[in-house]
Amino acid sequence: MNRGRRELWVEEPVGRRRLPDPVRSAAVRAVLVISLTLIQAMMACLLALAGSWLAFPVMLAAVGSTVAATWAALDVWVTRQVWKQRYGVVSEPSSTARQLRRERRRERRAAREAARIRPRSPQGGHAGAGELSQV
Repeated sequence: MNRGRRELWVEEPVGRRRLPDPVRSAAVRAVLVISLTLIQAMMACLLALAGSWLAFPVMLAAVGSTVAATWAALDVWVTRQVWKQRYGVVSEPSSTARQLRRERRRERRAAREAARIRPRSPQGGHAGAGELSQV
């Protein structure tokens, strides 16, 4: 039944991964605030051209919205940086740090192996009921 017709919805692989939830919500807030600021600025221009008394209050509101829009854009940037520092950093230590960790890991493994292989004492490793330990 579907001969020669394309599907209405085709999933295509994306080039970038999806933004983390906190960053995405900050970006949505910023887009809403910026769009409202642009609408207010356009209204202020049109009202000023029309000579309306509302031009001045709308212009003041647009200036205040510009401050809020700048704050929202900075919020996206800061939220993104915080998220990267907390969750998104792929740590690649320097070769010397990696080498030191390998050596410590080898030493710990060797110590565990030696403790496991170390021969037990013939009495079973603990004093019997009639034996007193010499101090």
